[in-house]
This record gives sequence, C-alpha cells and structure tokens, in this order.
Amino acid sequence: MATATATGQVNGKRKPVFVKVEDLKPGTTGHTLIVKVVDATPVKTSSRPNMSRALLSRPAPPPRIAECVVGDETGTIIFTARNEQVDLMRKGATVILRNAKIVMFKGTTMRLAVDKWGRIEVTEPAKFEVKEDNNLSLVEYELVTVPDQGMN
Repeated sequence: MATATATGQVNGKRKPVFVKVEDLKPGTTGHTLIVKVVDATPVKTSSRPNMSRALLSRPAPPPRIAECVVGDETGTIIFTARNEQVDLMRKGATVILRNAKIVMFKGTTMRLAVDKWGRIEVTEPAKFEVKEDNNLSLVEYELVTVPDQGMN
C-alpha cells in the first residue's frame, strides 16, 4: 500500500530489516527474523474456569501454549507460541517471525513472542545450520537501577 506525502512523493511499504538471534536484547520489540524450529513442547495450562466468561453460555477453551526452541546460525532462544501459533511451530519448520518482541520470563530470562500485532509465516526450508550451543534464554539478566546523578 503506497501513500502520497504532502510533497507528492509516494512512500511504499518499508522493507523489513532481518535480525539474527544473537542481536536480540531484553525489552526490545519490532524484530523480524527467519528461524528454524529446533523443538516444540506443549505446556499444560491450568483448567481453572475463566471468571470473566462465567456469564456466557459456553466457557472459553483453555489457551494452547507451546515453548519452542527456535534459532539461526548465530544462536537459539525460546519462543512462546500461543493458540493458533502452536500449529505453525512444528519441529524442523522454517518460519519468518514478523514484529516479534522480547519478553522477560520471571523477570530474568529472555523469551521471544509474537502478539496480535505480529505475524508468523511458514517459509521454504532455510539453508543454515542452527547454532544450538548459544541459547539466549539461558542467560540471566538482572534489573539494575542506576541512581540519578543530578546536575551539579
């Protein structure tokens, strides 16, 4: 979709900038990556009734969640797939993650996620070998508050 500016120039869609797994940092968003799914493990979710839907006639189905180890030639990271995303994240598949973000799991380790503003596309098999010995989800981070130095 192209849009015209006030000067009459036509701006097309922005070309995606693909990043590598090793370049991911805590708290960042808007990443586009091509990764291979190394492993996909379904996570058992609690079967507590959802109280917000208690007034409706049919209860909501429990959310489906899978923790998937994904990676490229620079490293791996755990990707949290939710609901229909679980079906796309099959072991051995190559996927493009668009508008992915880093979420901090339990406040200390990085996980990759794609929310409703992002997209997952299955693509042709990648030609790279996944570097499995550099798992960014195993690196623990600590939030450090720096005291304000103030103006002298």
